[in-house]
Amino acid sequence: MNPIYERRRAVTVRPAHSGDAEAIRAIRNHAVEHSTALWTQSPQSPAEGAAWLSAHLERGSVFVAEVEGEVAGFATYGPWRSLDGYRHTVEDSVYVREDRHGLGIGSALLATLIAAAREAGHHVVIAGIEAGNTASIRLHERFGFHHVGTVPEVGTKFGRWLDLTLMRLPLA
Repeated sequence: MNPIYERRRAVTVRPAHSGDAEAIRAIRNHAVEHSTALWTQSPQSPAEGAAWLSAHLERGSVFVAEVEGEVAGFATYGPWRSLDGYRHTVEDSVYVREDRHGLGIGSALLATLIAAAREAGHHVVIAGIEAGNTASIRLHERFGFHHVGTVPEVGTKFGRWLDLTLMRLPLA
């Protein structure tokens, strides 16, 4: 059997729980400190991480991927905009631990997230991706997301301007 297939079979995606807070915070903070995936330079404190997770747990919109019993990634969706006219549109986020890339974890998380958003009755999922993050753009394309636009220079990090690529997946 293909070893990559074997590794992918070892990925388990489940709803997150409060005990996952530190593992999720570590993955998130690594992205804050080393990538342009999150447009902030402020790592989460333990209290901020727990509060962030709690809000998503209340919605049932956060999942973790485990490999060999360890949290290797997480995914969540949340409101795209706060006005009630946008209540059927959500935005996704998928993060994989740096040492676990290439094992199918992002795909497993995104598949679960899309199914959960559909089951919750949402109409559209939006992905806002830093335009240079080709791996994330390709991942979303594989799941049927379509590029709907790129907004130049709307964010900044590491001393440079960042472009935001928007992608859309209708769920109905």
